[in-house]
Amino acid sequence: MSDFHQNGFITTFHNFRTKDLKLIESELNEFSKVRPMQLLLPSLYSELSGSALPDIIEKLKKVSYLKQITIGLDNANKKEFLHAKKFFSQLPQKVRIVWHNGPNMMAVSNLLRENGLDNSNPGKGRNVWYCMGYIYGLKNCEAVALHDCDILTYDTEMLARLFYPIANPAYNFYFCKGYYSRIAEGKMNGRVGRLLVSPLISAMKKMNHNNSSYLDFLSSFRYTLAGEFSFRRRLIRDVRIPSDWGLEVGILSEIQRNFANNMVCQVDIADKYDHKHQSISFDDPEKGLSKMSIDIIKTLIRKQASQGIGYNRDTLRALKATYYRTALDYISSYSYDAEMNDIKLDINTEESYVELFSENIMKAGERVLDNPVKLNLMPNWSRVRSAVPFIYEKLIDAVERDNS
Repeated sequence: MSDFHQNGFITTFHNFRTKDLKLIESELNEFSKVRPMQLLLPSLYSELSGSALPDIIEKLKKVSYLKQITIGLDNANKKEFLHAKKFFSQLPQKVRIVWHNGPNMMAVSNLLRENGLDNSNPGKGRNVWYCMGYIYGLKNCEAVALHDCDILTYDTEMLARLFYPIANPAYNFYFCKGYYSRIAEGKMNGRVGRLLVSPLISAMKKMNHNNSSYLDFLSSFRYTLAGEFSFRRRLIRDVRIPSDWGLEVGILSEIQRNFANNMVCQVDIADKYDHKHQSISFDDPEKGLSKMSIDIIKTLIRKQASQGIGYNRDTLRALKATYYRTALDYISSYSYDAEMNDIKLDINTEESYVELFSENIMKAGERVLDNPVKLNLMPNWSRVRSAVPFIYEKLIDAVERDNS
């Protein structure tokens, strides 16, 4: 995306194709002397046998500026964990696996449950949260980047550009979100981002036009649901993140609450991006993109409630109707854009997704209304350390025991 537009809320780093990757990586090697860098990879064991992760590992072998790579491993028994250790051992960087199903990490989790600090179920947000606590306790890095393990179009420029705004000691950014085009194989992807999040934020703005600073902040990001972001280590101490699929929106909510806009940025990290696509799951709201949509909607509604904007069943119905009409307008724009660029777009399928998401607005809203005090947020690590003063030592010891 070679434009130079700035939205006025946060700084946008574009890719003008004027700086060679070798120069960026050379600068990152220098930056690493002042702000050491660490990569966080949340992974399911099943991804080790996929087509994306082996390629990602091959490319990470060439990255010289990383001090450590931490892998958060979910859904792995002991045999699978040992296989994962061998799989990741080919990396030249220091590697540690946070084995969430292992006895040592389970003991840490049980300790936190006993202290009322972890009532979550396994999920990406929970995986990331424990890894962030481990990284904070290590004190061996200043810049952290996170990306998913199912990226089919991965390259080292993506990682270098993601790190640069956070690792550069001349910059004062604390959080950086990646963005990219979601066009692959002649198709428009990013269904939840295009068809749910963008029109839902617009609909919420229409309904709450006098209190939209949070929604304006969210809409300033070119790809709100990007799973790639980087941040300064000290940020870990203060943010509370959802344990479920609301992770990306939840992180942005906490950033908006804790940091000034001039400490936040976004960066163009790829010309194209593709990853493993989930099924939409029309028949089961507890699976696939249907579950993801419900988790995201709940996160947005709860965040607005924390700002004094309440919802009842009447306002939920109004939100559903406003969203539906707004989303159909978005589809019209997408269809014109797709036709001009010779890209396939099935309007009937697009509208069926919008119909599902509009129904999920009611399901998500009713779940919040039925249990308004339930929060899907993990506590921030300042609170955890206050309750369990030796928690970082316990985390580091658990990881080292598993990896030794």
